[in-house]
Amino acid sequence: MFNFAERTAEKQIALYNLASYFLPIANDVSNNNWQTSQIGHNIAKHTTDNFPEAVNIKIALFTIGECEGTANKTSDFTDLRQELYRLHFEDLPQLADLGNLQLMPTKKETFKQIEKVCATLLENKIMPLVIGGGHDISYAIYKAYASVEKIITFTAVDCSFDLGAEQDKINSHSYLSKMISYQPNHLFNFCNIGYQSYFESPAAIQMLDDIHFDSYRLGFVKANLFEVEPIMRNTDFVSFDLSCVSSAFSAANAYASPNGLDGAESCSVMRYAGLSDKVTSCGIFEYNEQLDSTKQTSKLIAQMLWYFLEGFKQRKNELNPNLKACTKYTVTFDDGENEVLFYKSNKTGRWWIGVPFSISDKQKKENYFVACSYRDYEQSNQGEPPERWIKTFQKLN
Repeated sequence: MFNFAERTAEKQIALYNLASYFLPIANDVSNNNWQTSQIGHNIAKHTTDNFPEAVNIKIALFTIGECEGTANKTSDFTDLRQELYRLHFEDLPQLADLGNLQLMPTKKETFKQIEKVCATLLENKIMPLVIGGGHDISYAIYKAYASVEKIITFTAVDCSFDLGAEQDKINSHSYLSKMISYQPNHLFNFCNIGYQSYFESPAAIQMLDDIHFDSYRLGFVKANLFEVEPIMRNTDFVSFDLSCVSSAFSAANAYASPNGLDGAESCSVMRYAGLSDKVTSCGIFEYNEQLDSTKQTSKLIAQMLWYFLEGFKQRKNELNPNLKACTKYTVTFDDGENEVLFYKSNKTGRWWIGVPFSISDKQKKENYFVACSYRDYEQSNQGEPPERWIKTFQKLN
């Protein structure tokens, strides 16, 4: 029989074991006289004499100053916390700020710390919400999933793929190739949102397509922002590189460039990530406080986090479609020889595609459900199966 008190105690012990990994947040942030409706008043904080209790915590925010693989450096993230804590939020989800991760003498040791922290949080059903230096921190978070034997879909919001060259050491521009080649493989799918063609070779774009990964150009994303919603519903780990944001909205990044998402679009992407019942970790990377003299980038990150939390609060507990509460649509191809099944939730209006696959060596087929949009259904009615269906079918069969 399940013992709730015993499980809660185990969760508390697991979180307390992480206390030594973190430095407390600055006193001028934690001791500020925040209004009762501000995040700073309601968030559980790691202070000099207190570490957050695990009871009821659903999201654990922490910061990482690791910058060995990037030109972006941030030390204590005080400005960012000030901007986040000052925001008003009604009925804040159970959120804790664990503080700043203590860096180890070597990058390898620091990444091992990140992996252990994230694995512990994931095992205890607490979402890591990470703000960091290099985008290559994503690799350590991916290894946390591997350590708990979780196969995932990883989505990067980024202006490039960060594949790098085979001989490159892991850094912000080469981590993805290390993730793809990591064994045993725990990457079911990778999706890039917002790449810019002049930053990627045609060979790299073709390679991702050949291994049935997904990529969406910046122009498509800006013109079809609603398509990000089903992408996030298929995602476990979201990693947002600020290099994907236009320098007009996020100048505190050594890799910033003129084109990219604007502030409102960045917040919408984060809201979709928070809203997804499947997303279990999220990170925002490549913030450089030394370049943030106007604090506009820290303000943007704070507002992106606000929208993520707003989406999280509105989750519908609809990880997969409840077929009894869905309307089923069948689209046939090849004169009725093949078909694609769509399901529309009567509760939320969200769409899924059923992708058939065989169970072991049996002839019986089951459906793997992939989140999609009404646009996919319209496309199918024009005689063209959606890319989501095709690529998932190729992975499963």
